[in-house]
Amino acid sequence: QVQLVESGGGLVQAGGSLRLSCAASGSDIWINAMGWYRHTPGEQRDLVAAITRGGITSYAESVKGRFSISRDNDKNTVYLQMNSLKLEDTGVYYCSTGLTIATMNYRGQGTQVTVSS
Repeated sequence: QVQLVESGGGLVQAGGSLRLSCAASGSDIWINAMGWYRHTPGEQRDLVAAITRGGITSYAESVKGRFSISRDNDKNTVYLQMNSLKLEDTGVYYCSTGLTIATMNYRGQGTQVTVSS
């Protein structure tokens, strides 16, 4: 089992920045991949960014060049630096972990990110 504690969401104006953090505890095998999904009203969840313990990253096209994901393997903590935020970045961001990026099935409680004009 994995427990995830997220922090860092909030309200920000368009063009601003936020940094999300997620600390994981539990079996290391299920924390090999860490990342963030975004849920927006009326839409399915989208993978925003993910990173493996070895440093392989994956980003949604819509956030490339604006968001940066990193992790501290010693602390089992993943960070999502979000810059140049847009209105469409609004949503609930869920930290997720798993054996691979494609199988990140553990999920945190979510943190709200709201970008205003």
